[in-house]
Amino acid sequence: MKDFLLVYRTDYNTMPKPASPTEMQANTKRWMDWIGGIAAQNKLTDRGNRLVPDGKVLKADNVIADGPYTEIKECIIGYSIVKADSMEVATELAKGCPILAIGGNVEIREISPIVP
Repeated sequence: MKDFLLVYRTDYNTMPKPASPTEMQANTKRWMDWIGGIAAQNKLTDRGNRLVPDGKVLKADNVIADGPYTEIKECIIGYSIVKADSMEVATELAKGCPILAIGGNVEIREISPIVP
């Protein structure tokens, strides 16, 4: 099996904000159920994390800028690492991601181990 990175992207500016604590719990449950389903198949390598909107960008010349660049439409909001036999299987795992229900997308990338 290979490892695949699932990168969750959406537009922070148009992402629906939960109206109540109950709605926040329901949204969290959707994510936990989806991730739990992958874990139940023994295909979850790293459950990943949600990323906060603020950060820094370090450039090659040691210039540090505020980031991520929010003027771009899509921002990375989180990630997970899953195990799958192929890109097609990893893509099938990603199809249930709750980010898709709010207009976001999932980038699926195979992880190539660094060999010393």
